[in-house]
Amino acid sequence: MTIEQRYQDTIDQLPPWQKIARGLAMFDWARSWISRQVVAEHGQLPSERLRWEVALRLYGDDPATRHLIERHLARQGHHVPG
Repeated sequence: MTIEQRYQDTIDQLPPWQKIARGLAMFDWARSWISRQVVAEHGQLPSERLRWEVALRLYGDDPATRHLIERHLARQGHHVPG
């Protein structure tokens, strides 16, 4: 049995709530990582602005979602890269 198979077997045996908890933990980790990238590129931002910048990176590939986020940032008086 390979390591990958053992890992998959272990995951398959987890109860649903633990699978969901693991997924949420990974999502939190990804948001934190993206937040650190934004801060490294733009410096410290107010927490609300940082949340919207993270959202733009997470969901910005969808044109409708990008438009909504950019419109919100523009209304807040933030420069939106074009």
